[in-house]
Amino acid sequence: MIVVGIGPGNLRYASYEAIETITDAEMVVAFKRVGKDLESLREIKYIQRFEELLEIKEDFVFVVSGDPTLYSALEFLKRRGIKIDRVVPSISSFQYLMCKLQKSWNDAKIISLHGRRGDLSDVNKNGITIIFTDDKFTPEYISNKLFEEGFNGKIYAGYNLSYEDELILEKNIGDEFENISDLSIVVVETCL
Repeated sequence: MIVVGIGPGNLRYASYEAIETITDAEMVVAFKRVGKDLESLREIKYIQRFEELLEIKEDFVFVVSGDPTLYSALEFLKRRGIKIDRVVPSISSFQYLMCKLQKSWNDAKIISLHGRRGDLSDVNKNGITIIFTDDKFTPEYISNKLFEEGFNGKIYAGYNLSYEDELILEKNIGDEFENISDLSIVVVETCL
C-alpha cells in the first residue's frame, strides 16, 4: 500500500508526486469526502471504515486529505500491522491557512480535537496554537472555552480551505462563531 496525502482539498495544492502516484496506480481507495475531488482524474474505490482496507488483497493507493503523517491515517494503519510501502505528502490544511494568514508556525503548538477529547490544556499561553477541529469541538467551543480560562488574543477559523467557498474569519477570543462547516482549522494567537 502507498499512502498519499492530497493537501487541503483543491488538487492545486496536491504535490506533483501525489497526483502522479494516484494516476499511475492500479487501484485508488479513499473515503468519499477525499475521493470526490479525485473523480476527474480516475475511478475511485470508496470505503466507509478503515477496517475495509484490511480486506483489500491487491496493491493499492490509499488517499487521505492533508499530510498523511499529521493527525491522519498513517499511525492507525501502522498499529493495525498494515505494510506501507511508501508515504507521499502534500501540504496540510494548517500550512495552507498559515500561509493565508501570513504567520509563521515555527514555535506553534499543534493539537487535534478531531475525534478526540476536548482538552485545550496544551494551548500556548503566549504564542500560536493550531487546532484541528470537528463537529463537536468547533471554533465556537474553542473561543468560549479559552475565554472562560482567561485567555486573551485572536482566534482565526478557516473553513473549506482551498475551495471556492473558503472562508477565513478573524475574531477575538470569546467572540461567537457561526457553525459553517464540521471541519475547520483554528489558529489561536494568545498574549499574556
